[in-house]
Amino acid sequence: MMAAPFPPRHRPNRAAISSTPKEDLSFGPSKIGITPHQLRLFLVTAEELHFGKAALRLFMTQPALSRQIQVLEKRLGVQLFVRAGRTVRLSDAGHALRGEAQAVVDAMQWLRDKADQWARTLTDHLVVGTFAAESAMPYTQPILQDLRARHPHLTVEVRTSNLADQMTQLLEGRVDVAFLRPPVPSGIEMLELSSEPRVACVSADNPLTSRNAVSLADLAGYLFPQHPPQVPRQWTKYWAEDPRPDGSVVRYGPVFHDLEELLLAIAQGEVVVFMPEAARHFYPRPGIRYLNVIDISPCVSALAWLTRHRSRPVVQAVREAAATWLKTSSL
Repeated sequence: MMAAPFPPRHRPNRAAISSTPKEDLSFGPSKIGITPHQLRLFLVTAEELHFGKAALRLFMTQPALSRQIQVLEKRLGVQLFVRAGRTVRLSDAGHALRGEAQAVVDAMQWLRDKADQWARTLTDHLVVGTFAAESAMPYTQPILQDLRARHPHLTVEVRTSNLADQMTQLLEGRVDVAFLRPPVPSGIEMLELSSEPRVACVSADNPLTSRNAVSLADLAGYLFPQHPPQVPRQWTKYWAEDPRPDGSVVRYGPVFHDLEELLLAIAQGEVVVFMPEAARHFYPRPGIRYLNVIDISPCVSALAWLTRHRSRPVVQAVREAAATWLKTSSL
């Protein structure tokens, strides 16, 4: 007897097919380019049913989140949320697609983790991210040198990031660990390596440069830089000391993607910014001055890694080297 072309549970019902109107399943221009990131935004918003709360969880602004959801809805060709005043609820399509979206996100994460594990197994390759002058700080090279001495078979690649990419490259798994300046969003663990004062960076012709030191009150009213949406909002607010101890909020100016671009804007008097004291040494520039701030907390530098990757051999190896440096540097 000839075998059936489909297993019984998958055998098509020809009567049902012939009696059902044909549906256009072709993907039009609006249904391409859906990313796992957009699906993650949808899932968090579906949990919160509040764009403001979801934006806080995602470390992005509410308008940016709304735009991303609208783009996703356009590309899917369905409305995911019903918005009525301040209330938000899932549409019928949103309810139907929520589980499928979660499955896609989970599958993509599983695929990414498996691919990363395979790549590490094959190459014993460590990718280290650094931001700004972190690669030249007194702890970075000793830690990497100790790592190479312990694991001579390990190859180390160092990638420098800009303002926009410093957290994203770690969150997306493009680097294994990163030397950076906290705060960091959830999902990232870190080991603090050092601390230092924060200083104010202002234009050379700013009247405040006549003083030996300034206070936060002296800097009230000055514009501080904004950063691209992918930079966690908590990071932007921390480095602007927003809100101030008296409860006042900071005024923000243009968006900057690159540190050199930001330094030029400071020299031209467009914004002021707080930076680690090491910036005096690493970023002396014509037209800018660094001022001590008497009432701002110090900042820290850290080695960071994804929580879900903490047990990977290459991550464990660099964590051990950093812990050793901390122990010997405190002697």
